[in-house]
Order: sequence, then C-alpha cells, then structure tokens
Amino acid sequence: MASEKTPPSVSVIIPTYNRGWTLTDAIDSVIAQTFQDFELIVVDDGSEDNTAELLADYGCAIQAIRQANAGVSAARNAGIRAAGGEFIAFLDSDDRWLPDKLQVQTAYFNTHPAAVICQTEEIWIRNGKRVNPKKVHKKPSGQIFRPSLALCLVSPSAVMLRREVFDEIGGFDETLPACEDYDLWLRISARYPVYLVDTPLIIKTGGHADQLSQMVGLDRYRIQAIVKLLGDGKLTPLRRAAAIEMLVKKAAIYASGCRKRGKIEEALSYEKLIASYR
Repeated sequence: MASEKTPPSVSVIIPTYNRGWTLTDAIDSVIAQTFQDFELIVVDDGSEDNTAELLADYGCAIQAIRQANAGVSAARNAGIRAAGGEFIAFLDSDDRWLPDKLQVQTAYFNTHPAAVICQTEEIWIRNGKRVNPKKVHKKPSGQIFRPSLALCLVSPSAVMLRREVFDEIGGFDETLPACEDYDLWLRISARYPVYLVDTPLIIKTGGHADQLSQMVGLDRYRIQAIVKLLGDGKLTPLRRAAAIEMLVKKAAIYASGCRKRGKIEEALSYEKLIASYR
C-alpha cells in the first residue's frame, strides 16, 4: 500500500453500515490487490454491530472514519473528502474485488489519458449462486447517457474515476435515500464517456434484505434525479429531449401505480409533473 508520506495513486472507499458479517471479505479483497499504490478508507456509517471492532483489528492498514448514521451517500462523500489519491474507486461492503482489479483499471487510464471514468464487468452472485445478468443490464461503453436513463448501468464497486470529476460534478446526493448512484452516473455521463473494461473483476453479491435495491417504489427517486438534471440547464438539446421522454414514461407508470393503491394526491402530483414537460 502507498506510503503515508506520499499521496497514493488510488483512494479506495468502502462505506458500511451493520455489515460486519461481510465487511472483512471486502477489505481483504482490497488489501490483496496486485496493485498496491492505494489508500483504503472505510467509512462506518454509525454501525451498531461489531464493525468498529473489526476495523480496529486492521490497524494502520486502513483509515477508518466513523460518523453518525446518515446514509450511503453521506458515507461515500465523507470518504471522498478524506481521499488523497488522483483516482477514486468505490467498493460496497457486501461486494469484493478480484486481485487484478486496481492493476487493470490504472493501466487503462495510463493508456487512455483522456478518459475520466471507467468500470469493469462483474460476476453476479444472488443468494449464494452465480446468475447471469439479463440483456437489459448489459453494460455499454462510451456515450452511455441515453441507455442509463432507463436504469442504472454503472456499478459503484466496478468504477474508478479521476478525483477531479467530483470537483466539477459534485458528490453523491445526500437527499436521495436510494438511487444515489443512478443520479451521479447520469450527471457524469451527461458530460463524459463512461468506458468499460470488458473483464469481470468484481464479485457483486445480492439477495440480502438490507440492500437499497430491495426498496419499494425506487422510480420516484429516479424521477427526482431526472428532474434535477433537467433543472441545471446543462444538457444538450438531444439529451434533454431524451431525459424528458424518460421522465414522462417513468412518472406515468408511477402515477398509475399510485392510483391503483389509492394514493390519489400523490398520483396527481406526478401527473402535474408530466403536464409541465409537455
């Protein structure tokens, strides 16, 4: 790992909350990287399990930050503020990296100096079994803004990006309880290509109850993200049109669901939103 006296090439950020049962696997997968010029920042978002004790066992091998529970966006942002590396890489505490992950991505940036962000392919494990992603989840490379409007096509655990991007784009939106990654990747892909290293270098696990992706009604947060993006006035005309088209589609589906559940006032608010963009 990088010397304390020399800024590291990569700052690795792991946000965690009550994940003592899997956190050590994530940390160990970083420490075992073939590329060692990194710092590892673990942000404990107010865990109430044995997370603090686990982190203490790693000593100076990691930088542990503890904060009152404020959500994954606040935890990642705290890690970004503490980061000293030229590049930022995230790892969710229920995922793990294969040993060459950092080596392959830093090499990619060395050979593609104009790139500001790239991600790798991934291996999906659900309820202990390997599954194949559906065709709709296939990761594109390059100009991914338009397909990313439909669903999130960037995995936090797979991404590496230049630290300077956050200075321009801003960090994760702490007002979003979920879909905070969808929001950030849209803001980035609206300005920059997002490249794919077509090699699976992370193991992404799922199926456990505490995942944010298990929340009901996630599209309301995606709608919020698109509205915010439209409001900043920085989209090209074609991207703005695509964003409005997706906003209207998602809002119509969500409003219809609200009506079926008897939430008429909420349905009306989304129908009013749709009318404002027509």
